[in-house]
Amino acid sequence: MDLLCTHIDQIRPVKPTAVGCEECLVAGDTWVHLRLCLSCGHVGCCDSSKNRHATRHYRTSEHPIAASHEPGEDWAWCYADKLMLDPA
Repeated sequence: MDLLCTHIDQIRPVKPTAVGCEECLVAGDTWVHLRLCLSCGHVGCCDSSKNRHATRHYRTSEHPIAASHEPGEDWAWCYADKLMLDPA
């Protein structure tokens, strides 16, 4: 992970809590892409989705880092530091 991120200590081993965006599944809504909270495993929709549940989760939980939860994608974003994280 990127050494400029000041929140990597908050990354935990997590299991996704849902097969899609948790809130969209409950509401019967759709999403574009999924993000996985690396603090608790919450699955939320990306900012290209109309509901932006991953960002909402960050704002309410203050869990700073979410990873892409899309097949073939291997990256993470720190909301607090506004940094893309290198998974290497």
